[in-house]
Amino acid sequence: MNSAESLKSTYTPAPAHRYNVGDKVKVKVTFPPGHRRTPQYIRGKQGVIERICGAYPNPEELAYGFDGLPLKVLYRVRFPQQHVWANYAGPANDIIEMEIYEHWLDPVR
Repeated sequence: MNSAESLKSTYTPAPAHRYNVGDKVKVKVTFPPGHRRTPQYIRGKQGVIERICGAYPNPEELAYGFDGLPLKVLYRVRFPQQHVWANYAGPANDIIEMEIYEHWLDPVR
């Protein structure tokens, strides 16, 4: 493998994405039963879209043997740690980044 191949992005196109880099979003607060890829501790938190990762089969459907279609857009969202963790004592500029599917996000106006 040459160096160009080793640096090739693994992200896939997502032409129908709802959000853009820099958009403010809030993770939905919902607790459906079953396998969920969005951790409870991040639900209800506000963040900013850091990147659009692409469109992929829905892992929440794949976990039950379905095909995961239609594809879901995946984003990397950046959250200030002090807004995620109660009593966070680290620096104010500490962040946590998580990859979250579009159907778990709402716009912040």
